[in-house]
Amino acid sequence: MKISAILERKQSGVVTISTFSTLRAAAELMARHRIAALVVTEDGAPVGLLSERHIVEVFAHEGKLAEEMRIRQVIDRQLIAISPEDTVKRAMSLMTHTRIRHLPVLDETELVGIVSLGDVVKQRLEELDLEASVLHDLYIAPR
Repeated sequence: MKISAILERKQSGVVTISTFSTLRAAAELMARHRIAALVVTEDGAPVGLLSERHIVEVFAHEGKLAEEMRIRQVIDRQLIAISPEDTVKRAMSLMTHTRIRHLPVLDETELVGIVSLGDVVKQRLEELDLEASVLHDLYIAPR
């Protein structure tokens, strides 16, 4: 199954934030949209990902000073992303090996979506349920 199948079922659009925004603004945006990660952009291009985990780590180390820190000061500029043509298994592998829970989806350089660990697990469970049903039907059919 491809990542594009997950994107088709999700609401379109990705919530993004500029590298020049503050962590406070990022936290407020996440709370308002009830999401756990934002794609960070610079000049309209995706350059990183900011998750709840990042915000908690910075607040734990910096305290109240973290509120006014700029996102560009805290994000890792190595954007780990997948394409709509990648498989769910590839997404699972990337998430497992890099210990991340969100993957931006890029069609070449254009941001077309984001998938979470929950999205991937849900898709995989549906695939396994379908496989189990088919195997059950095959087992019962000859009888």
